[in-house]
Amino acid sequence: MAGQVDRVRTALTHAGRSVLPDRGTPSPTLRQVIADRREIAAMTRDRAASPLVSLRFYATTTPGKLVMILIAVVLACGLTGWYSSVSLTERSQTLEALVQRAEPQAEAAEVLYSSLSVADAAANSAFISGGRESPELRSEYLNSMATASAAMIAAADGLSPTDAADRDKPASDDLKTLSINIPVYTGLIETARTNNRLANPVGSAYLSEASTLMLGTILPAAQRLYEDRSLAISDPQRTLTVPPWGVYVALIIIIGMLVATGRYLARRTRRHFNIGLVAALVAMGIGTVWLLVSGLLSVAAANTAKTSGADPLHTLTTMRILTQQARSAETLSLVRRSEPGESNIGFNQGLQEISAYGEQLMNDPVHDDNPGLTEPITEMQAALGRWQNAHEEVGRRLAGGDFTSARALTIGNGSISTATGYTEVNDALVRAIADARTTFRDNIRTAQNLLGFTGTGIGALCVVAAVATGIGIVPRIREYR
Repeated sequence: MAGQVDRVRTALTHAGRSVLPDRGTPSPTLRQVIADRREIAAMTRDRAASPLVSLRFYATTTPGKLVMILIAVVLACGLTGWYSSVSLTERSQTLEALVQRAEPQAEAAEVLYSSLSVADAAANSAFISGGRESPELRSEYLNSMATASAAMIAAADGLSPTDAADRDKPASDDLKTLSINIPVYTGLIETARTNNRLANPVGSAYLSEASTLMLGTILPAAQRLYEDRSLAISDPQRTLTVPPWGVYVALIIIIGMLVATGRYLARRTRRHFNIGLVAALVAMGIGTVWLLVSGLLSVAAANTAKTSGADPLHTLTTMRILTQQARSAETLSLVRRSEPGESNIGFNQGLQEISAYGEQLMNDPVHDDNPGLTEPITEMQAALGRWQNAHEEVGRRLAGGDFTSARALTIGNGSISTATGYTEVNDALVRAIADARTTFRDNIRTAQNLLGFTGTGIGALCVVAAVATGIGIVPRIREYR
């Protein structure tokens, strides 16, 4: 009987676990021994059959920890590469859209407004001349209307009067207003022209109605369309002048993970140099420096495009709009044979606003080293004074009843003429606008070129870092087999 107990004890303690008590204690029954053995077998089967238990056990070991570190670093590199590529590529595409679409549309909207104003002033001047208008004024009117038609098509690119999203609904409504009222305006002008050539007094009524339609309905719609198109330039720039902080943070986190992984391996393996992790750190360092240089230069170029291009461009365009409005009001007052005082208030206010905007640009230190902008504004201010003097002389002659002389000063091309003063002011503004537009486009292109390959390059470097990390950690994991 004692031999049987020894054999049972040997079988139950084969795995290193003593089931039966020492000989000094009472021996358990055979049923209790069998139950304990079954419990041990069940625990062994559960551990072998449950992957979660095995995985939890493996995760507490050094190779398990290294595997988890490897997975975390690879995922971080992959997500950072994807995020960097998408974020920077989106910035580059936004910059491209500004140059290829938004800025040309804003330019077309500005040309639309100025062409309509020039056409209205030319029509008024042709009527003032009496009888058959000069070929120059007629050609100016026709060319301005043709330019306005082409500009309206360019400014309306992507818009539909009948189907527009909420963002484009105001611009679509203005487009519809222009499409409906411009043909009405041209019809009134042709009726006024016919009656004027026939010496019918009713011609002035048709021309006055046409100018009222232009000043009260058409030009305000064109101005709103320009402002809407200008917002399409200004809104994205507020984002583009901010560095891509999210990409910087992601790259710094990966560098921190790689440094922490290297220190962990150094403690566990007593190896202080891991070529895989060093290569990954070099790749991330190159990506960070690349992003730092290209990102900061791109932001600087975008900021220059805003401060030296978009902002003065909007101010100069506003000045030109005020110039066109002042000229239209000036010629319309002669058409209506109204008292000078009625038009002087609006005219003088417009010229004062133009002068104030010019002083604002000249006093801005950002434009101190930009003669392409400051020189035309200086010329414009001098021409503004000459225009003001000529306008006052026209008012004095109208007050004295000398309409013929006042008309000559309004549509003539002499040195003392409102037409000459207006032309000089307008030409100076056109040159300044061209310089601001060139500055804007050049800097936006520079920003786009700097970011062109940065996103793809950082994405590729993140892949290199992930592969290098695997090359550095996998051999250390195999050492534990």
